[in-house]
Amino acid sequence: MNRLFAASLLAFFSVCFFSCKKNGSVASVKRQELFSLKYGSFEEQLNLAGGLNATGAVNTAIAMRDGFFYVSNGESQKILELNSYGDLLTLYHNPETNPTPLFDSSDSRQAASSKNVSTRKTVDYPFNAPSLLALDSSKYIYVAETLPKERQETGDNKILLQVVLRFNSNSFVDYIGQQGVGGTPFPFIRNIYVTQDDCLVVVCVVNEGFQIFRYNPQGFPLSETLIKYSDAPEYGEAKMGVTRYSEIENVIPDPASNRLFVKADYYETSIDVSSKVQNGLSDPISVVFPYDIKSGAFGEGREIPPYEETVSDGFSKQVYKLPYDMVGATKNGWIFFTIALESGCMVQMMDLESGKVIKRLLNFDAPSVVYSSYSLSETGIVSALLAERDKAKVVWWRTDALVDQ
Repeated sequence: MNRLFAASLLAFFSVCFFSCKKNGSVASVKRQELFSLKYGSFEEQLNLAGGLNATGAVNTAIAMRDGFFYVSNGESQKILELNSYGDLLTLYHNPETNPTPLFDSSDSRQAASSKNVSTRKTVDYPFNAPSLLALDSSKYIYVAETLPKERQETGDNKILLQVVLRFNSNSFVDYIGQQGVGGTPFPFIRNIYVTQDDCLVVVCVVNEGFQIFRYNPQGFPLSETLIKYSDAPEYGEAKMGVTRYSEIENVIPDPASNRLFVKADYYETSIDVSSKVQNGLSDPISVVFPYDIKSGAFGEGREIPPYEETVSDGFSKQVYKLPYDMVGATKNGWIFFTIALESGCMVQMMDLESGKVIKRLLNFDAPSVVYSSYSLSETGIVSALLAERDKAKVVWWRTDALVDQ
């Protein structure tokens, strides 16, 4: 079984592993285009390096909280804080690799002569490759930072290459590693989250599966959990002559409690009695399990409906069933799943307690987008940075109205 975690390097929601020609009659959510960012090296511009030519990975990500947007641009070694109109509020940047901003909040003479400087600030930090972002209720910024090779470490057959930097609105505060503030680096970070009580959760990918670290608001370690790919609970009834394969696809925190959500995909294969040849894999069955961090026990699983695509060829029709990716959860218990389409992105929302499912299309011209990064707020708003050839658009879909119950 091929593991899917490598495709998830680009922050959650940016996975684009399948392209479909049709999306059925599912209703769409109105897209609101808020502002756009040009490409270049100036303070209000982005550099996507090889991403625009599909020649390399991109370390650019977006996060939104309370109507403010944060864009980390690893290629330019900076982070932009912007309001919903696209006005730059704070620039966190590496001064050695970025030009001096046209505004400079450290220049008292310019500050005295400019009415706009009071709303703009610069924070200097020697970034290397900032990427994934998360915000807490006090607007502290958490950003995954890849260390230079000479500062990376090895341990337990793992490459320890990333830390989580923490900033307030005025300065760098500290960095968090495995043991908390100032700790050793993490393995590859798949995503970072901040819960409703401002706890940081770092989800890493290791050879065995997922390693999850949790910290209190002061950066003190609360728990460390290893969930192996092979830890998927038994699900369904055993069938004679049928072999079931399972693999854990993703692990995310519950924003409102001290537990995790674990999604596992199950496949079945059978042997033809006459030829004794394997018939191939069945359609996938996806299940989400709550996982109690303290007890280490899985709760009762809930099956997730797959995405169905009907393809017609003359008089024949064939229905393909594909698993959604689990990408995040809201504070009121809705879990979001996505799959990429040519017409945008299909999102499926499930209330884990009741099992209620809502499907919507997040519509945009996917072929014109050369890179994308998505963010889910704790209230259920989906925001995105959609990079096209000439500019990058920042948009959102108010899916929170659908799950505000």
